[in-house]
Amino acid sequence: MACVEAPLLTSVLSEVTAASRHYVDRLFHHDPQHVLQGVVDMKNAVIGNNKQKANLIVLGAVPRLLYLLQQKESSLELRTECAIVLGSLAMGTQNNIKSLLDCQAVPALLQGLLHPDLAFIKACLGCLRTILTSPVTSVELLYTTPEHQTFLFSNGAVPTIAPLLASPIYKVRIEALKCFAVLTYENPQVSLALVDVVVEGEGDLLPQVFVRMMRRDEPIEMQLTAAKCLTYMCRAGALRPDDVVIVLKTLPCLVRMCSKERLLEERVEGAETLAYLIEMDIELQRLASITDQLIPTLADYFKYPTPVSPIADIKRLDHDLKHSHELRQAAFKLYAALGANDEDIRKKVIETESMMDQIVTGLGDPILKVQLAAVRCLHSLSRSVQQLRTSFQDHAVWKPLMKLLQKVPDEVLMVASSTLCNLLLEFSPSKEPILESGAVDLLCDLTQSENAALRVNGVWALMNMAFQAEQKVKTDILQKLGSEQLLRLLSDSDITVMMKTLGLLRNLLSTKPHIDWIMSGHGKQIMQIVSLTLEGAQDPEVTEQTLCIVANIADGTLAKELIMSHTDVLQKMKFYLTHSNVKLQIAATLCVSNLAWHEEEGALERQARLRDLGFVEILQQLSQTGDPSLADKVKTALQQFP
Repeated sequence: MACVEAPLLTSVLSEVTAASRHYVDRLFHHDPQHVLQGVVDMKNAVIGNNKQKANLIVLGAVPRLLYLLQQKESSLELRTECAIVLGSLAMGTQNNIKSLLDCQAVPALLQGLLHPDLAFIKACLGCLRTILTSPVTSVELLYTTPEHQTFLFSNGAVPTIAPLLASPIYKVRIEALKCFAVLTYENPQVSLALVDVVVEGEGDLLPQVFVRMMRRDEPIEMQLTAAKCLTYMCRAGALRPDDVVIVLKTLPCLVRMCSKERLLEERVEGAETLAYLIEMDIELQRLASITDQLIPTLADYFKYPTPVSPIADIKRLDHDLKHSHELRQAAFKLYAALGANDEDIRKKVIETESMMDQIVTGLGDPILKVQLAAVRCLHSLSRSVQQLRTSFQDHAVWKPLMKLLQKVPDEVLMVASSTLCNLLLEFSPSKEPILESGAVDLLCDLTQSENAALRVNGVWALMNMAFQAEQKVKTDILQKLGSEQLLRLLSDSDITVMMKTLGLLRNLLSTKPHIDWIMSGHGKQIMQIVSLTLEGAQDPEVTEQTLCIVANIADGTLAKELIMSHTDVLQKMKFYLTHSNVKLQIAATLCVSNLAWHEEEGALERQARLRDLGFVEILQQLSQTGDPSLADKVKTALQQFP
């Protein structure tokens, strides 16, 4: 969350004194000494005064103090005093801690630990201790970045922490286990090292100790944390997905955590960890889908809790009602992972009670994380051809999806636009209504995004839209995208953007009537695009696709003459006929074959020109090739010449 000054609501303003505003104003003074004195006075004012602390946070003191603390131009004394004041503010309420976390205080204070001055380090450490020991702060905040993980690993964290797993004190064991969970997350180096670690006092390798900690008679917190350690080791490549530790121990443990007998937070963590474990492995997905009725069990995540749920503890019920969105988010994530690859699993998921209705509702959820999880679930299920033709159409999922695409963060937009690519496939009944709802404009805008993934999705969706489309749709795409943007996309630094743009051009230039129609209106620009792409292409795949576009143009009737009058393109065709890459030779041969096709009007003149340019001679030489595919294409091309 970005750090912003809190809105000055009337109820708060009435409590903010003129003196409080004066403290903050002094932080912006041009005289450094005046600023230093202001910070010192602020330090004295907030000691033991939670009301004053809240006032200063509301008035925006935290971001300014952090700014001064990080500025190398600030005197050491000023930076130290800022750290002390921040530490004092942190010792107020939990809301104060949240404000400091929102303003990214932890990274700034951690950076302060690198300073050589002991007094400054102590001030930063004091503030960090207060923040990191607060119940509102996640322990993972401190050391889940690769740099922090590697630092701890390199400085002996593993041999230091491992013996603590054998401690007779539960709190010591669980905290040591949590350390391993955050150390192994997406870190192959640490995960691989843990495989061979022997735990002193246990006499077993670390993975086997984790397995024992997942026994049903252990506390749920320990079972779940141990399962997370093994999950992270598996995803990092330290354990194989078919290892019995994963298949027979970790996966069943995580499925148990999804049971309705578990607490809300346990069900959420269990489902999200299981989703992470299985999302890249189809066999684990299949196994999970048939374990303990997992698919119907997840459907309960959307129903619980309700105000009439049988929970005796009123505080627990109130907590669960406030956090029920986390259950929905977790369910969507796990359904998405389950349906990532297997058609039968997707069918089971979609046939689950009210599943499509839940997804449609999730797409409009006011909580962004739920919205993102719902669209990821939809994207996973949209890979099913059968479901695109049936359930997706029955529930008109394209409507909330199109609405979602209008104004959402890039993270959601990337998944939503990927889903739209699938809904625009030629066999999808949703394609027509999506076209009518203004998708061309939206997708053309995406191609101009600074985000390469969004550019890819925009072009990809247009490519799918253009496949076997009516002439009007193709013309609409060309007019709204424009030749300049096409050129920009074909010179994009991302190779996938280039390839999808070439795919779009191929789909636009298909079927004779469409080819001639498009080339009559945009021929000059398209030939320029083709010529420039062939001239600058470094990647063989780009060259091959561009030659295929030339072959498509040559399949037109009137369009042939545009190629024949373009000497640069003809010379490039000739060059690639003698290229060492067989695929490029085949593509160039197809261009010649289409241009010389004897049944087309004007064939004799084109054949004579191509013969004069030396194409026939090259084709005759190629007829001796040992590649059967190339030999077949050359034979067809030579048959066009009398």
